[in-house]
Amino acid sequence: MTVHPVAVARGWAKSFGGPFTLRRRLVLSIVAISALLAILIGALSVVVLQRVLSAQLDAQLTSAVARASGQDGRNGFGGSGADTGGPNQAPGTVTIYYSGSAASATSSTLGSGLVLESGRVGTVSSATKTALSNVATGDKSEEIQLGSSYGSYLVRAVPVTVQLPSGSFVQARVVVGLPRDSVTGPVGKLIAGIAIIAAAGIAAAIFFAMITVKYALGPLQRMAETAARVAEMPLDRGEVALDARVPEEDTDTRTEVGRVGAAMNRMLGHVSHALTARQESENKVRQFVADASHELRTPLASVRGYAELTRRMGKDLPEDVVYAMGRIESESVRMTSLVEELLLLARLDEGTDLVKKEVDLTRIVLDAVHDTHVQATEHQYDVSVPEVPITLLGDPMRLHQVVANLLANARTHTPDGTEVWVSLERDDTTHEAIVTVSDNGPGIDPAVMPVLFERFARADSSRSRKAGSTGLGLAIVHAVVHSHGGTVTATNGDPGAVFTVRLPLERAPQGRPVPLPAPEPVRS
Repeated sequence: MTVHPVAVARGWAKSFGGPFTLRRRLVLSIVAISALLAILIGALSVVVLQRVLSAQLDAQLTSAVARASGQDGRNGFGGSGADTGGPNQAPGTVTIYYSGSAASATSSTLGSGLVLESGRVGTVSSATKTALSNVATGDKSEEIQLGSSYGSYLVRAVPVTVQLPSGSFVQARVVVGLPRDSVTGPVGKLIAGIAIIAAAGIAAAIFFAMITVKYALGPLQRMAETAARVAEMPLDRGEVALDARVPEEDTDTRTEVGRVGAAMNRMLGHVSHALTARQESENKVRQFVADASHELRTPLASVRGYAELTRRMGKDLPEDVVYAMGRIESESVRMTSLVEELLLLARLDEGTDLVKKEVDLTRIVLDAVHDTHVQATEHQYDVSVPEVPITLLGDPMRLHQVVANLLANARTHTPDGTEVWVSLERDDTTHEAIVTVSDNGPGIDPAVMPVLFERFARADSSRSRKAGSTGLGLAIVHAVVHSHGGTVTATNGDPGAVFTVRLPLERAPQGRPVPLPAPEPVRS
């Protein structure tokens, strides 16, 4: 089974929670590789040491067996040169002589001994004698557990001929064992040392990996900050100065991250040039509209004046001529209104047509509703305003035009008898004044909704029109509200259309407001 470091790092990231970011992926991959290397090196070291020490112990056991069996030149058990322990055996050596040359649990013990640390020979327990009686005779060593008192031993049994105290010789076998402490002790210490060193190494790897990765990904972080600054810029309107760039030190094309930074700067430069070209084009169009509107005002006034004069003085003119002159006069009035609205939008785009001062928005709403009621008696109007006047900093003429245009929109695009509701309220949570104009007419076509506040937008398909309009009324509403720092939205109610204007309650220092009398609903 192959363990992939990246897969291990991904598993760690999921267990810790949080997104699997590039920084976390790199750090965890480095740590995973370091941990795997530490484990492999440690395991290899342990295996090598264990094999070396086991080979040494096996060689020591071979020598101990040779001494116990007299194969080193000394006599065996009962001889003059060796006994069950002997002065040349290492401490901890167990030597037991059994009768017979084959392993058997019923074999009798001819002699036994355990070499103590002092070099003296001690006794061997009965349980140990029983356990070692089953060790097979041969040249192969085997590991056996002799209980908590003795621990793990490496033992071997070989056939020997021993001389009994009576002087007779018998065939027997000797089992010699050496404690494995010389193997397990160093190996255990090595494992503990490797674990400590590996833990310290992994901790150091985490620390240095975090520092290194943070430094390596620093340019990407600065690029993200640059992109965030660009995203916060109002690129959709007005004159845009797109001067945000990735720092020069992060645009070294010799590095991968530097190439990304250089490409991002080229992209920002291209976008900046495109925005500049767009702004220049919009300025030209805006200036053309302003100039054309200004130049058209005089000839339109002349056409209207002459048409009106001719209609009044032409009593003897044919009826169709009088009708034609009346149409010329009415269309010149409509054309003049269109020119004035275009000129107003051009000035609002430039921000030069607002004269802000402390205004009473409550009075503006009431006046606009009363004016509209006088002009359009075929509709029913209900108005609701708070008892305490709502005042803010704004242009009274343009704010009046906002309410008037919304009412005119309802009047123009709804049939006779439609009810129109106008309300004004104060939102202390958002610190805004809210003007709502709604009706129970046919509503707004959803297909027109996205472009409703654009210039020359038409909603004729969903709301009936009794008279022509320029298509600029709602565009002026949007421009005026936006120039006051507010918002205007349109939705479909149940039934009818709902227009909501939100204006920030910016106020100049003033004294205590004087409440207005509660207005009576306007109804026709």
